[in-house]
Amino acid sequence: MSNDQTDMTIWEHLNELRRRLFAAVIALVITTAVSFLAANYFIEVLTEPVGGLKHLQAITVTENVGVFMRVALLGGVILGMPVIVYELLLYILPGLTSKEKRWVYVAVPAASLLFLAGVLFSFYIMLPKAIPFLLGFLNVPTTPRISDYIDFITNLMFWIGVSFETPLLIFVLAKFKVVSASQLIRYWRYAVVIIAVIAAVVTPTVDPINMSLLMVPLMGLYGLSIILAWLARR
Repeated sequence: MSNDQTDMTIWEHLNELRRRLFAAVIALVITTAVSFLAANYFIEVLTEPVGGLKHLQAITVTENVGVFMRVALLGGVILGMPVIVYELLLYILPGLTSKEKRWVYVAVPAASLLFLAGVLFSFYIMLPKAIPFLLGFLNVPTTPRISDYIDFITNLMFWIGVSFETPLLIFVLAKFKVVSASQLIRYWRYAVVIIAVIAAVVTPTVDPINMSLLMVPLMGLYGLSIILAWLARR
């Protein structure tokens, strides 16, 4: 740790954090503004699993506007993820050695790609299985509200994207000697139980097939986490 970092007061730490968060928020505002230009296209893509906009309905006057804003914000988060992660990592950068700082430049694209992989997995693998099951349950004709539908799938895509960040989180924890590869191997049974609980909470349906669709990649990510934890300690 550098002398500058050691000599910083609590207020200087808070000012540094505020500066980094401000930069991240500015990046999010810019990327959300860019996302506004393509929000209509994003909405058309997001409604494909249900058969398009013609299979949805709006009830309140402001419902369509709220959906547009939500989709634009989600697009802004995805586009701004590299900058957001970079700014947050820069806040802890002074506490790292020069050799460790290079991992920041690996972590930024890795975090963005893992989050995007989770979003794409949920949209192209899970939703095409889950939506027909939910709409066809009990054979009752269903025309979902567009706000309910968009809230449902964007929440699902976001949290699965976050869960795909697990290997990077494990790598950071291993770098700071909080966990190790041997510990992850030793407690793999507990990991399976935790992953099953996460799959049960996140999965939109209760059937084991959809749970398995999420559990399999999460188990693969746990295996990747073990490898990254081993590399972090070397």
